[in-house]
Formats: sequence, C-alpha cells, structure tokens
Amino acid sequence: MTRLKRPASPRDWLASLAILFAALLALLPTAQAQGLIRDAEIEEILRDYTDPILVAAGLQPDDVGLYIIQDPSLNAFVANGQRIHLFTGLIIASETPEQLMGVIAHEAGHITGAHGARRARDMQIAARPAYVSIGLGILALAAGEGEAGAALIASSQQFAALNFFVHTRVQEASADQAAVRFLEGAGISPRGLIEFFEKYRYQEVLSQARRFEYFRTHPLSSDRIQSLRNAGEKTTSWDTPSAPKAVAQLEIMQAKLIGWTQSPGHVLREYPLSDETVPAKYARAINAYRNSDIGTALRNMDELIAIEPENPYFLELKAQILIEVGRNEEAIAPAQQAVELSDGHPLIRVLLAQALIGRGEDGDFTRAEDELRAALRVEPDNVFAWDHLSRALAKQGRVAEAEVATAELAYAIGDLQRANIFAGRAMKDLEAGTPLWIRASDIQAATDPRLPENAWAYRQRR
Repeated sequence: MTRLKRPASPRDWLASLAILFAALLALLPTAQAQGLIRDAEIEEILRDYTDPILVAAGLQPDDVGLYIIQDPSLNAFVANGQRIHLFTGLIIASETPEQLMGVIAHEAGHITGAHGARRARDMQIAARPAYVSIGLGILALAAGEGEAGAALIASSQQFAALNFFVHTRVQEASADQAAVRFLEGAGISPRGLIEFFEKYRYQEVLSQARRFEYFRTHPLSSDRIQSLRNAGEKTTSWDTPSAPKAVAQLEIMQAKLIGWTQSPGHVLREYPLSDETVPAKYARAINAYRNSDIGTALRNMDELIAIEPENPYFLELKAQILIEVGRNEEAIAPAQQAVELSDGHPLIRVLLAQALIGRGEDGDFTRAEDELRAALRVEPDNVFAWDHLSRALAKQGRVAEAEVATAELAYAIGDLQRANIFAGRAMKDLEAGTPLWIRASDIQAATDPRLPENAWAYRQRR
C-alpha cells in the first residue's frame, strides 16, 4: 500500500514561523531572572565603578540607569535605551574589579554605538532569507515533496542565525574597541576584560543551549580576543594595578550577594567561621538573618559596627533586621544614623520611615512622611516609598492623599487597573483643580482601559 503524502496545512506554516522566531529571540538578551533587586550599598559601589567609564565615553552618568537582576546566570546587557543590566551571577563570578568594569565598559560601548536600536533592525534583516527558505519549504510541501520542504524550513533557523551573527560580530568588535578607549580614559586597565573573555573562551565550543546567556549574545572567537589584546596592550593604563578600594568593594558585593542568595552550607564553605574578615562576617550575618537566626545576625552586625562605626550600610542592615522582628523602637536610632552617614540615600530614608510607622508614636507619621517625600524627590518611581507613604497618610486620616499614593505605586509597577481605580477614588474626595487632583486625573487618563496601548495590560490582569 502506498502512503499518501499529507499536504502542508496552515498549522504547519505557523509552527515553522514560531520555530524561526524562537530561534531569533534566543539570540537577543533576555531577563529570564528572578527580578530586579535594590540594594543601596551595591548600587553605590557599582556607581563608583561605572561613572568614570561613562564620563570617558562622553555620557552623562545620571542619564544611564544601572539595574541589578537577581539571577545566578552570567549575563549583562543594555536595553530600553541607556540602561545597563547586570546579573548577580556576573558580579559573583568576577575575579577582579577590572573584569566587572571591563564588561560594564563593553556595554557602554553598545550604548554609544546605538546597538540596541540597530539590533532590532538587524533581526528584521536576518529574518529575510529565513522567510524565503520557509516560503520555498511550504511550496515544496504543497507540491508533495515533504522531505525537501521540511529540510528547507529547518534550515531557515540556521540562515537567520548566521545572518544575524554577521551583524552582531561587527557590533561586538565595535563595543570591544570602544571599551578599551573608555577604560583607558578612566585610568582602568583593559586587562580585566581580556581576562574575562579568555576565562570563558571554552563557551565557543558548547552548544547554544549550554552556553551562558552572555556568550549567546556576545559570541567569542580567538581573533576577537587577540584584536582586543592588541588594542589593550597599547594603552597607557595596561599595567595599572587594581585599586585596593575597588578590590575591597568587589569583595563586599560578593559577600552580600552570596549571603542573600546561597544556602547556609554554601556560605560556610565560602566563609568559614575561622574567617574573621569583614566580608566573611557580613556574609554570615546576612545569611543568618535570611534564615531567621536573628540572634546570630545581630551579634555579627554589632561586631561589624564596632569595626566600622560610621559604615551606613552596616547600620542599615541592623535596622532592617530589627524591623523584621518588630523591634521598631530599637531600629530608629541605627536607621537615622545610616540616613545621615549616607547623605540621605533614598532606600535608607524609606527604611527609617518604615521604622517610624511601625512605632507609631506622636509625630512619627508626619516624620515618616517627610522622609518618604525626600526619597521620592530623588527617586519618583520608588515603589517602596509610595507604599509606605500611602500607609503614613492613611494613619493621619488623609485618605484621598493615601489613595493617590497607592495609585502612584500601582502605576509604577504597571498595575494599570488598580492605578485607575485608586486615582478615580481620590478624585471624588479632592478639590478639583488642585495639584493632587490634577495628578490623580493624569494617572486616570494614562490608565484608561479604552486606550489601545493599555489593552494588553488589562487583558493580562483579567
């Protein structure tokens, strides 16, 4: 009996397109991660690392956002304009400050080269031969040539990938050379970036599925590394040693991240009890707090504060631990000290406000409001500040103002439906034309479910 060849159906065609686009999307940087994290100390250290590089690149540091993604993957990318995203896995894996700075400089090279916008265009160009291959494959299927059609459709992914990499290789080489210039301009040795790439050169022999995400979108090659080395060795900063402060800062970031993210056993292997250094004590204190061993956490923090009494981040963490267990009265003093020593860091102001709201004595709510509004002047989209401001206002009986704060919080996290509801509630109780009423009106207008751009968000909510 002869088996009839099944003609290609619309479902086959759509499946082929889905495969193609999945292959292309795998080539782009993604944030498949646990989410963005905020940490005042790590953010300040990363700014110390990054700002001189940005200045050397001719960029305004205040215009470039730095985002930390909690994910063990080794990755970094630029997205949504001038926004550099660094994975915690990358920070932990860096063996020297220059390795991390080198990656940051490379990503700055993508910003100055406008590679983000170009990559979207390159995807479209890369897909063209794949579309042709799919089209020919579908015609072959329709003609009854199933094997030939399947082969053409399968090859479309390879055509797209190869064409896309032609463009990314050019961009990567451009970002490499830019990174060398920026590092030299900032007085930082480019040796770290080359060491980083050489350390992971083996990734090139692995399949796409087994590579670190960073090396899927930043393909390495011996020629590329050699070209980078040739440029780096000619710089005046090639033999510049690591600054002791930068080394200490890297050790602190790694200790914090390991303490927050790893199991107690892992932390003790990295930082045994015999290790009396500041990073080791810090990692063990954080891990003890994370695992509800509050007594050990507070003892370790008191030891660290005795070593560095004017370290605002040690005081911040002690206050955070005390708040966690409901000891708000005790938390206020270290939190207040931390605010003063950090020149009013927004996240630490929010922590102080949280302790004041938790204590709830006369004047605490208005004082908390002052701290939160000061934080919001620096970071208008700080969702923690909006959340606590809503509580502080509600405790004072200022319900409509609290509803506006809740609308701001919802709007900042993309919950358009909740933002719309609370803005509408506030408008009913606020005097029309006042600044707060106008702000609530703006939020309600921007979150109107009838706007086409809001349709997707409302569908997701349902």
